[in-house]
Amino acid sequence: MNASPQTPVGQLDFGVGGMTCASCVARVERALRKLPGVQDAAVNLATESVHITFDAVQPDMELLARRAVRNAGYEPRSLAAQEAAADAAGPWAGFAPVALGLLLSAPLVLPMLGDLFGQHWMLPAWAQFLLATPVQFILGARFYKAGWHAAKALTGNMDLLVALGTSAGWGLSMWLWLTAPTGHAAGHAPHLYFEASAVVITLVLLGKWLEARAKRQTTAAIRALHALRPEVAHWLGRDGEVDVPIAEVMAGDRLVVRPGERIPVDGRIVEGHTQVDESMLTGEPLPVARSADGPQGGQLTGGSINGEGRIVMQVTAVGAETVLARIIRLVEDAQAAKAPIQRLVDQVAAVFVPIVLAIALATLLGWLWAGVGLETALIRAVAVLVIACPCALGLATPAAIMAGTGVAAQQGILIKDAAALETAHRVDTVAFDKTGTLTVGQPRLTAFAAALGQDEAQLLACAASLQSGSEHPLARAVLHAAQERGLAIAAPAGVRAVPGRGTEGVVGARIVLVGSLRWMQELGVDLGSLQAQAAQWQGAGATVSALAERVAGEPGGADAYVLRAMLAFGDEPKPGARAALAALRARGVRCVMVSGDNRSAAEAMARRLGLEPENGDVLAEVLPGDKAAAVRALQQQGGAAGHIVAMVGDGVNDAPALAAADVGMAMGNGTDVAMHAAGITLMRGDPQLVAAALDISHRTVAKIRQNLFWAFAYNVAGIPLAALGYLNPVVAGAAMALSSVSVMTNALLLKRWRP
Repeated sequence: MNASPQTPVGQLDFGVGGMTCASCVARVERALRKLPGVQDAAVNLATESVHITFDAVQPDMELLARRAVRNAGYEPRSLAAQEAAADAAGPWAGFAPVALGLLLSAPLVLPMLGDLFGQHWMLPAWAQFLLATPVQFILGARFYKAGWHAAKALTGNMDLLVALGTSAGWGLSMWLWLTAPTGHAAGHAPHLYFEASAVVITLVLLGKWLEARAKRQTTAAIRALHALRPEVAHWLGRDGEVDVPIAEVMAGDRLVVRPGERIPVDGRIVEGHTQVDESMLTGEPLPVARSADGPQGGQLTGGSINGEGRIVMQVTAVGAETVLARIIRLVEDAQAAKAPIQRLVDQVAAVFVPIVLAIALATLLGWLWAGVGLETALIRAVAVLVIACPCALGLATPAAIMAGTGVAAQQGILIKDAAALETAHRVDTVAFDKTGTLTVGQPRLTAFAAALGQDEAQLLACAASLQSGSEHPLARAVLHAAQERGLAIAAPAGVRAVPGRGTEGVVGARIVLVGSLRWMQELGVDLGSLQAQAAQWQGAGATVSALAERVAGEPGGADAYVLRAMLAFGDEPKPGARAALAALRARGVRCVMVSGDNRSAAEAMARRLGLEPENGDVLAEVLPGDKAAAVRALQQQGGAAGHIVAMVGDGVNDAPALAAADVGMAMGNGTDVAMHAAGITLMRGDPQLVAAALDISHRTVAKIRQNLFWAFAYNVAGIPLAALGYLNPVVAGAAMALSSVSVMTNALLLKRWRP
């Protein structure tokens, strides 16, 4: 059901217990999508959670959704309780049923080992019955319960296959025992299959326990982020320091942070100076200096560790608005989302169990027709049912995504959604915004030239006054240069910003404007003798702006603009930017710099970064509103197939381009708008993380493909072998359990990744 664009959208998340395979996932999603008002429902087997998007006007959606999950045969749970249970769980949590199953099954398996050494240790039939029955109906009750719910819904899942297969083995053993000749019953039992049913259930339980243990490791990154939040803050009140719960802290409060403690919430330093370890948030291994008068205004991020100094901070954000909370939310959303490749798995899962049941029935009838007898035919059908359980299929994709996004977050790469993760490995072109992305983003006024007969100090003060309210990096550079010279800054009036061009306003009695040379050209400003100076500065890589004054024209004529001064700004490449571009090119990725600068200035900076302007690596004089069009042009350069383009930026004006790119990457030191538009956020603002993001995407997608290959190959190879009689149910059960564990273990190898 699709909502109209005006319909407010609500979102709901909660846990779902009792799911075992990809068929369970499909069943829960089907039940939820039938609810009125539900736009979409995505279930994640690895996190055992559901994310529902619905019309916000729909009342009682949580109650309806939980009831739908319960009616489908599964247990709705609180995510908080689920996370708390995972946190409290030790390495052996949930092993008791497995241990009991192993204890009861061991005597049944012992005779099989004895046969290898010519010993006949077969237990009496009654002893086999007493050992196998508790395993079948007490430890295996979960399979009957879930399988019954699936059967009632006319669907199938792993539990139904296990219940049918082991029940057939147990029932066959009972029939053979009860119908055996009296001589056999009084002495040694005929060949029974109690051990097959008991061992299969025990192996499946063991596999599920190992799988659950591995799941806890895949969510370790999220739990580590949650653990960064301290429980108590030292609130500074009228009576001095008072310890209060974090939940009581409000924006504007003053908190004391002692040496070695975690910063409780976001804020800024108002007293003291220190070194802050932000490694768990940004991946940056070295502590960074923070003080009230520092270059970043003493900004502090909750969850980072205070160094050697006692500081007083003022709170700027609490609760869900803190950087740490937003990071956790991004990682959780990415881990809960489905990658596009998961659609294939969902389509297969929808028909998988019915096909397996049909193959098992065909196996039974085929072997009966071949004349091998009911006993052999039934055992081979049981083997088909057991080995076909689609556990690994449902875990293949989410397990890899959870591990990949988790380890990326620990290294300062926040992947917003699974689609961005899956697309990034195919990127062949990366477009970089220049200022603040490839350069430091803190330009300095390197030269100032006044027109003939003009007072340089007066004009610089005029330019600084006009731009005193702007946050643009060039405006801040002008203001800083004027302050260094001790010039008086006046308050401007009627200030008007012209996007991509400059600023116009009234300073004193003068109407002045500061902006790009392109704007001057559009306004018909004559650069006169300063034109050669501007060309020289641009050739050296400087960004050049002009200061002009609007003067009244002749009576009845239009006003004119007269050049008063030229300004040159210099910015430096970020440390490691050149190496970052070289690393991308070594991967076969084309790098393009997008800049609003004059072409000669942009090309000069590009050469310092190791780019080749003559090969089209520079797009210069691109207005902010045209960046998205530039990205689309790069995408279309590949002909019919097109290029897969990633855009890397940090400013508000980069947001449309980030959204237009196949993958948007925002620098973490940039604006919130850019980070919302991007699929990936680089927390350190380090260009070298771009190659790292592409690398973790490549490795994660490789793990997904490996997992899906083994999950499919296991079933494709295992089912025919079982149907042909080459696998008995015990071996099939072991292989089935091993498949899930191998998929989880393969995904966990991603935790070793380092950029």
